Amino acid sequence: MSLTPKAQEIFDQINGPDTKFGDLRKMAKVIKRDHALALELWSTGSFFPRQLAILIMDKKQLDQERIDELCRDIQAHDYDQQNQLADWLMANQLVKDKKILALMGSWDQSPSPLQRRIYWYHQGRLRWTGQTPPNNTEALLDAIEQNMAAEVPEVQWAMNFTAGWIGIYDTAHRARCIALGERIGLYKDEVVPRGCTPSYLPEFIRIQSAKVEK
Repeated sequence: MSLTPKAQEIFDQINGPDTKFGDLRKMAKVIKRDHALALELWSTGSFFPRQLAILIMDKKQLDQERIDELCRDIQAHDYDQQNQLADWLMANQLVKDKKILALMGSWDQSPSPLQRRIYWYHQGRLRWTGQTPPNNTEALLDAIEQNMAAEVPEVQWAMNFTAGWIGIYDTAHRARCIALGERIGLYKDEVVPRGCTPSYLPEFIRIQSAKVEK
């Protein structure tokens, strides 16, 4: 791996266990947009350099083919790093471009589990952040009921997240979301630290809706 001096200097600064996500955001504010540098950092295959690369990419240079490549690269990381990289890619690049948002609308059928996760997490995040969601709640719940039990864990989590926030903010569908959680039983036996909200839908919806409705 041969990097330009600038990329090598940045790589040496951040490719270590003491790096914090806040450090990367501060550095990205200084660098601003630099797609060529982003590609160099991405090529290293290292987690923190790839996180920084996501922050300084030019979203206008991302299309379906390039996103497919990024997702394949991300799958080389361990489970937690995969989800961190995918979430940052979605939040910092994909949702900020109308063209990519249109692409994301078909990712529920993508062969890439990361792209399916991004699709579902985005649907849940629209509701979680209080944005006006598209008029697709019934279709989402139909798909979750049919497919969540058989999905891979990272996609299951995102589908469960979406069902949870539908149940919290859309009282007309709350009973359906709770019943869905009871029937599938996903995360029912999960043990969470004290003070944390369990992911099991009936409990998640009960606790979070009580907070929202205070």
